[in-house]
Amino acid sequence: MATPEGNSTYVVNTSNVVVFSLFGLNETTNYRTVVFSLTLLCYCVILVVNVFLILTIILDENLHEPMYIFLCGLCINGLYGTTGFYPKFLFDLLSHTHVITYVGCLLQIFTIYSSATADFTILAVMAYDRYVAICRPLEYQSFMTKHRIAMLVCLSWLIPMICQVMVVTLTSTLELCGTRIEKLYCENWSVVKLACSTTTVNNVVGLIVVSFYLGHDVFIVCSYVQLIKSSLKSKEGRRKFMQTCVPHLLCLLNVTAALLFDVMYVRYGSKSVAQRIKNFMSIQFLMIPPIINPIIYGLKLTKIRKRIISLFMMMGQKFR
Repeated sequence: MATPEGNSTYVVNTSNVVVFSLFGLNETTNYRTVVFSLTLLCYCVILVVNVFLILTIILDENLHEPMYIFLCGLCINGLYGTTGFYPKFLFDLLSHTHVITYVGCLLQIFTIYSSATADFTILAVMAYDRYVAICRPLEYQSFMTKHRIAMLVCLSWLIPMICQVMVVTLTSTLELCGTRIEKLYCENWSVVKLACSTTTVNNVVGLIVVSFYLGHDVFIVCSYVQLIKSSLKSKEGRRKFMQTCVPHLLCLLNVTAALLFDVMYVRYGSKSVAQRIKNFMSIQFLMIPPIINPIIYGLKLTKIRKRIISLFMMMGQKFR
């Protein structure tokens, strides 16, 4: 009997699929030790910078403000998303077989992409917070109550998870004609392409989800148009904009570019591109934003920067 990869008419019912094979790692065989070391270093840096910023915000009562609470959520989300990729990837680098169970594959899709879309939601919430703070400063304290902050934090996690539950549920209903995934990890479109049956509903829902999160970008851009108009009216407004909005815009560009790179390549990328380039393109949103975002905010926001400097000074005095 022909293998699923060699015969497109061979149907593998999803109830019989035990594992998927990940073929993105085939090019790392000759230098897996180097890749493992660099990946472990990258993951350690992600853990250190995000945990450090989270603890800085939690332990300093002066940072218990809406903007810093949302920033803390962004860092927690970065840790959540990368946990869905790095431990499995590091294990695969040390293994001679690169497989993932069917359930594990769906779980990885949910974890990685609920985190990626949550980045957009959290950044949209942060843009809304900055809009109220700069454009309606007299109403900010009464408007951004603890109840509203808690509601925004919950929605920034709940909406992406609901979207990904729909996407993963639809994917789980497909009959598959293969088990070969040409990536380093499970990605929804890579599984959908293995389907024997029609995937029209999956495609439509996928486009709706992508459009919905591109709408977040539009919302943020529109809010920043208003922010720029308002900030130009006063010196204090310009100061607030440069201090709190510029790092937010940099993070937004960082996340958007990295994720669009992956989404567009998965759907329209050329098969002639070298596997190592495809691998980098597919994981950059799991590498760059989780490292760069906390560093940008840590260096740019005055309160956090001062707190970090004071912590290092205290540590230095203890070691003397």
